[in-house]
Amino acid sequence: MNALVSLDQMMVPAHLDGSRGRNRASSRSQLAAVDDRSAVLAWLARYADSPATLASYRKEAERLLLWCILQRGAALSDLTHEDLLLYQRFLGDPQPAERWVMAPGQKPGRNSPRWRPFAGPLGPSSLRQALSILNAMFSWLVEAGHLAGNPLALSRRKRRQAAPRVSRFLPQEHWDLVKAAIEAMPIGSERERLHASRCRWLFSLLYIGGLRVSEISDARMGGFFSRRGTDGRERWWLEITGKGSKTRLVPATGELMSELMRYRKAHALSPLPLEGEDAPLVMTLIAPIKPMARSAIHELVKGVMHAAAAALRQRGPDFDAAATHLEQASTHWIRHTAGSHLSEKVDLKVVRDNLGHANISTTSIYLHTEDDARHDATAAGHRVGWRTP
Repeated sequence: MNALVSLDQMMVPAHLDGSRGRNRASSRSQLAAVDDRSAVLAWLARYADSPATLASYRKEAERLLLWCILQRGAALSDLTHEDLLLYQRFLGDPQPAERWVMAPGQKPGRNSPRWRPFAGPLGPSSLRQALSILNAMFSWLVEAGHLAGNPLALSRRKRRQAAPRVSRFLPQEHWDLVKAAIEAMPIGSERERLHASRCRWLFSLLYIGGLRVSEISDARMGGFFSRRGTDGRERWWLEITGKGSKTRLVPATGELMSELMRYRKAHALSPLPLEGEDAPLVMTLIAPIKPMARSAIHELVKGVMHAAAAALRQRGPDFDAAATHLEQASTHWIRHTAGSHLSEKVDLKVVRDNLGHANISTTSIYLHTEDDARHDATAAGHRVGWRTP
């Protein structure tokens, strides 16, 4: 294999495929895989239900396999401790750059001939993360009976100085700035109006529902439904399929339902979703209407955070640190923010069940009274509080 291609397209030469690697286990393997690439794919398959984790782990495995074949001329199951020391240095300076590093400003797809596995040299924290992932991969391959030993296990564990703690959630005053930035968005043109409406709806979902970005991308409007509680009241819920393909019910509070109707009105849809409606939970602005991709949601959230930070910086240099904190905020920070704010007002079990942190018991489908109490607690104690009509 001379061309640099992604793991999906990789064709490994027979003498480098690891079927006879010197670090192969002599005992019976638990895997059907007989070569290194197939064994790595079996390891990655365990994370199929966690797209973000899968993408991160695949990237590190892919980089190492490509380095083995194109740079080191060795199979993965031939690698020694000394080889991994060389690879660690390579991660900090992947040379030759024209082979390994993406051209500045480019983001070609993984099947493009311009694709490269690196955006640039890895910094200290990225390097530690890469080696941690590979250590987990090697340990699993040993446990599965594919490898005899883990060549990374001998690495010296450096004592790290504690990094400054970054609070990955927004205190109330920062959350208020984010809301103000959304409420101040221009609505002069049709596109601006739809964009502002989408931002407000997205942040309502992220905060009131505490949803993950993958859950928003995958969900449909038909996931909303109403159910009569044991007290005779109708309550709305949003059924979500979350991490590990687990289903949970998120309380669709009165405020969330009002924001849903507001958002649907902006798109000339009926006020409430129909049963089984396939419309995306958050929609693209350009026809044909599709679900927003995770990367697009991240970019939208980042744009709002930067706008809020810019408004804060206008107050003077004393607010630079707070503005920098806002600029660091990501989509997942809003989920942490929702959990943090909610936990100050309601029982932690409500937070756990809303965010899907615990496995839902098979008997919980019958606990409608408990669900109704959770709905009421969420509706009473957890609001965005938009100022504009």
